Amino acid sequence: MLDFLLTSDAIMALLTLTFLEIILGIDNIVFISIAANKLPEHQRSKATNIGLVLAMIQRIILLFFVSFLVGLSKPFFTIDTDWISIGVSWQAIILFAGGLFLIYKSTSEIREKVENPSHDEDVEKSKPIKSLSNAIVQIVIIDFIFSIDSILTAVGMTNGLHANHNYTLVLMIIAVMISIGIMIGFANPIRKFINAHPSVQILGLAFLILIGFMLITEAAHLSHTKLFGKTVGAIPKGYLYFAIAFSLFVEFINFKTTKKK
Repeated sequence: MLDFLLTSDAIMALLTLTFLEIILGIDNIVFISIAANKLPEHQRSKATNIGLVLAMIQRIILLFFVSFLVGLSKPFFTIDTDWISIGVSWQAIILFAGGLFLIYKSTSEIREKVENPSHDEDVEKSKPIKSLSNAIVQIVIIDFIFSIDSILTAVGMTNGLHANHNYTLVLMIIAVMISIGIMIGFANPIRKFINAHPSVQILGLAFLILIGFMLITEAAHLSHTKLFGKTVGAIPKGYLYFAIAFSLFVEFINFKTTKKK
């Protein structure tokens, strides 16, 4: 286990996944803050911390469930025609549906942030909260909605890193725990930075489109799909790491240039 966690692929996956989990968690922090701010001041930090800890537990449970489904790689249905051949398994269905969901969610989020950035916050502010328990329940529900893309991103970044699914599951859990820990400790500074540089969050959502496409091709590859006699191959994760690193480098240069001006 330790040998795997110390490999370059695992370390790159952990760093990239932790970064994406934090970026994806920004909206979550905003909505948690809105819910917590409806309480008396002495209960706000308590509601936020309890909500984030419950969010972490909830995400770990979801990771176990999704990882179990992804592990079901045996085909239960086969399509074999002149132009397409595919062995349909639960693994392929989860990865394919997850890829489509990530592409849809990220494109719709980008559109909403560009055209009407405060719509969801206005809706959340209108919901009444009467007690601490009521706030925590609302925070857990909010996090469940935001957990889906987070879990699918984790699966996309770690799928295929190791033959043993338990190893990749541990990697995903570590990334989730680190990201939630950072959000608990640095929620306000992170939120202020993202508000000052919204392009970082748009960049994170753009990365989800890449991950979604990778999940779709991974589903096709793992189900041994052939189109017109050509086998669909897997996209090496190194390509994804390079695209993310290069984009962040460009954003960093842009940030420095803007700051100097």
